[in-house]
Amino acid sequence: MKRFYYKAKNKDNQLVTGEVEAQDEQNAARLVRGKGLTVISIRPIAGSIFDFFKKYRERITSKDISTFTRQLSTMINAGLPLTEGLLILRSQSKGTMQKMVSQLLSEVEGGEAFSSALQKQGKIFSTTYIALIKSGELGGVLDDVLAKLADNMEKQQEFAGKVKGALIYPVIVIVGMVAVAIVMMLFVIPKLTSLYSEFGATLPLPTRILMGISGFMLKAWPLMLILLGFGIYLYSSYRKSPIGRKKTDELLFKLPIIGDLQRQVILTDITRTLSMMVGAGVSILDGLNITSEVVSNMVIKDALKDAAKQVEKGFPVAFSFAKHPEAFPYILSQMVAVGEETGKMEDVLKKISHVFEVESDEQVKNLTAAIEPLVMIVLGVGVGFLVIAVILPIYNLTSQFS
Repeated sequence: MKRFYYKAKNKDNQLVTGEVEAQDEQNAARLVRGKGLTVISIRPIAGSIFDFFKKYRERITSKDISTFTRQLSTMINAGLPLTEGLLILRSQSKGTMQKMVSQLLSEVEGGEAFSSALQKQGKIFSTTYIALIKSGELGGVLDDVLAKLADNMEKQQEFAGKVKGALIYPVIVIVGMVAVAIVMMLFVIPKLTSLYSEFGATLPLPTRILMGISGFMLKAWPLMLILLGFGIYLYSSYRKSPIGRKKTDELLFKLPIIGDLQRQVILTDITRTLSMMVGAGVSILDGLNITSEVVSNMVIKDALKDAAKQVEKGFPVAFSFAKHPEAFPYILSQMVAVGEETGKMEDVLKKISHVFEVESDEQVKNLTAAIEPLVMIVLGVGVGFLVIAVILPIYNLTSQFS
């Protein structure tokens, strides 16, 4: 939501100024006219750094949407009309969420379909979410679709929480290790260097190596920061190009353990979503097209788009998946073939999603099992080297004076 400053005239032809929040100038002007005013001018208000933090703090998260979907599903299942359910949710919500629900309620009361009202909310609701709501409206099963959507989003959040939770410990240890190493190199080692140079003693090799690294970092840290920033800029620029994005995504899949985990996580989400869409009455062709727009990985995105084209030409879904082994494992095309033959595509996709989820859990466990001892070994070697480099010259100096 953006803020707009407006000048307008009221019914008494008096000048009125104020601010409104809307998605764009057209909606802002409509809100001003809704107050019974005649718009003279309207312009966006430039945001400050505080507005950025406020926007980040008040953003609508996937958890908010999941809770909204679950609550709305419960009320509609209980027999309440959609407008009354939205009215209750508006009174229970706060901040940005309340404004969003208020706009949905206004659109629905004005005669808009619920799916059309959701589509006007920008990027808050995904293409998949809107397509499922639309299919629920057309089929008269909006309550069932909302319940399935809520279940799906809760499973996604639970799964994402497992992956993040498993990686928190290794990340904290690595960040702490790097921070300690930087502090040692920039602040502690230079003081020890000046102390050792006063005695004029010959320093051991580990100490000279450590002092050399410390001296280089002390003198070249501005250059290192510049090079780091330039490298990040080059990578982000390359990543924004279609070729660069696909190449980096291909490289990501080739990384040991991490690549397989990334693929399993994406496939878990895709198969679960496709299962839900097929169960809601969305055709498999539309499901493939919609899902391809949501997936961020270019390898799988392109494979889904090509699979949709093959299905549109009349080829089986299993055959279309089998053409892309770089994106879809053999078990997926095999299980989809069973679903096509038996006519139970929804159940098969749900089962294969569960298989991918279990495999992802195993991949996460393997990743943490591999990272933790590796981090401990690197940490031990680093600390041991620092201790030897710092203590050994002190021992040599004391032995000279004894």
